[in-house]
Amino acid sequence: QVQLVESGGGVVQAGGSLTLSCAVSGRSVSTDSAGWYRQVPGKEREFVALMSPGGDTSYATFVRDRFTISRDNPQNTIALQLDALESEDTGVYYCHLNSWPQPFWGRGTQVTVSS
Repeated sequence: QVQLVESGGGVVQAGGSLTLSCAVSGRSVSTDSAGWYRQVPGKEREFVALMSPGGDTSYATFVRDRFTISRDNPQNTIALQLDALESEDTGVYYCHLNSWPQPFWGRGTQVTVSS
């Protein structure tokens, strides 16, 4: 059974930083593309960042070099470093494993940025 469990969310002031982590069990994080999505208040869930099995990364336009995705293969985790946070970044952040035929999602971790 594949499970993704996010951690690291919390409340931070604007301009601050957080590190989100996603612990994956039941499947190797290096096998599939893995990434992060978020759902901010009043909007649909949206793409944030992605890392391919080969290590290539891609980011949403709104990231603007503020976030960094990484992967720890021995620990089987995916991380998202959030820097220069803005109030607009407030939302629930979800870990995603783009496995085939079935992708997997975590339950999310709340990030709240106070202005």
